Amino acid sequence: MTGAPGAGGADAAPERTPSPLTREEVERAAGALVAAFAATDTQAYFDAFAPEADFVFHSEPGRLADRASYERLWAGWLAAGWRVLSCESSGGVVRLCGEAAVFVHDVRTTTETDGVAETTAERETIVFHRTADGSVTAVHEHLSPVPPTAEATT
Repeated sequence: MTGAPGAGGADAAPERTPSPLTREEVERAAGALVAAFAATDTQAYFDAFAPEADFVFHSEPGRLADRASYERLWAGWLAAGWRVLSCESSGGVVRLCGEAAVFVHDVRTTTETDGVAETTAERETIVFHRTADGSVTAVHEHLSPVPPTAEATT
């Protein structure tokens, strides 16, 4: 039996069978994201996120509902003279969940705004997923401060 193209008949394109993410893919995607942030490379950094990605940062009053919202915030930081001096990731753990994965790590970041440097110690969770074209992008990022008592051990 044949059907009209796109109607699920014999002429319809075969459905893509998604492949699960691998630890190496997630580690590579997380490494590229951290490296782009460390370089204050706006284009590469935001290319690591899906347009629908959302963000929860302890330093912001509310959730950023999509990448565009975060890009506007980032542009404001840059306009205020902000840049990243260094960003060090440690203790990364990957939890594979089929086409998605959760990456958790400790991150120590030094930024500068108009000549004043600030170092933060945070715990970050990034959720990655495989897109329809097979690439790996982040769909959620959550930053929490590291409690002062735990900071000495991270």
